[in-house]
Amino acid sequence: MNEERLFSLRNRWFTVTVGGMLALVLLSAGIGFIWLPSAQKDQPFQGVWNAICSAAGVPQQWLRISAATPVPLTQTSLVAMTPQLLGAPSSASIGRGATLALRCTMCHGAVGVSDANTPNLAGQFSSVIYKQLLDFQSGARRNAVMSPMVANLSDQEMRDLSAYYAYLPKPVASRSDAQTPVSMPDIVAHGAPMRNIASCASCHGGIDHKAGTPWLEGMPYAYTKGQLQAFADGTRHNDISEQMRNVARNMTAEEIDAAARFYAGVQP
Repeated sequence: MNEERLFSLRNRWFTVTVGGMLALVLLSAGIGFIWLPSAQKDQPFQGVWNAICSAAGVPQQWLRISAATPVPLTQTSLVAMTPQLLGAPSSASIGRGATLALRCTMCHGAVGVSDANTPNLAGQFSSVIYKQLLDFQSGARRNAVMSPMVANLSDQEMRDLSAYYAYLPKPVASRSDAQTPVSMPDIVAHGAPMRNIASCASCHGGIDHKAGTPWLEGMPYAYTKGQLQAFADGTRHNDISEQMRNVARNMTAEEIDAAARFYAGVQP
């Protein structure tokens, strides 16, 4: 009869079972309390100790030496679309904006129509231009040219610029420049509901218009495509509630190209 004790390290089955269970527990704890929390980009998860405490449900106040509000790692837009922001500008504001816009002509054209793959501003909604200027100034949106250009603008100057460009007539293509009409791609007209993609036209015109969103007709192909790619990879993140990032990251490269070509009016 075997006299070997069951719960003994000399028992091979006991050693293998207990050792395997301990290894599984340690692996699960490492994944759940360290690796997965550390993959998060939010400040409370930064560092191994913070990751462990956050995964264990420790209140955030315990993790901070001071009561200071943590600074987000990614600056997002703080602009709110209010009735005042969407109101009609005064003629005086338009006049002041016309003077300020002289410094913008190199990229955005003398009358707000770009020849440099930068956005056309003539006739754009004033609230859209004002929001983008605020985002460039706050760092929510970054550009090597625009960020320093708006750094020292006052709030009133940004409102004046927005009013002026909104006052200008939208660009109209001449008959000699008109190309074969481009049929509306499915991604623009219908979106892709199974991938949580709303139609472009539901926010940017054609079907409906959402406050604070730009019209895109006639925008340079390279600009629109570049912005969609920037939203998709997260390098542009000034969309409130992440609606554009959620849409763009689910679009295919072909859909991004088709949408950009359609809005630019370029024959594929």
